[in-house]
Amino acid sequence: MKEINAEYLTCPIRNVIDRFGDKWSLLILYHLHKGGTLRFGEIFHEMTDISEKMLSTKLKDLERDHLVHRKSYPVIPPKVEYSLTPLGESLMPHIDSLIGWATEHFQDVTGGKVLVK
Repeated sequence: MKEINAEYLTCPIRNVIDRFGDKWSLLILYHLHKGGTLRFGEIFHEMTDISEKMLSTKLKDLERDHLVHRKSYPVIPPKVEYSLTPLGESLMPHIDSLIGWATEHFQDVTGGKVLVK
């Protein structure tokens, strides 16, 4: 069996980027940054290819990781709003840079082909 280096297991890239580095989390963070405080339905409407279950799971994950704030109002029907935390906002310049890079190099990386899953 292969021995795993302890430094690898505690690597910030491995342990932090893994928390929000998937396509859904990045898109959720982007929409909250762009739209400010949004309700679940508003986020769901913007992300037309995500299921409600996946969106709910990813929002909970981002809240657990202190990147997204969830505010629930005691009304009927239930009202819940999501926004970026200060930590989430501090991440956005870096994500904006990644978005800029992706936009600039889309053709180079993908050959213009859109990945549909």
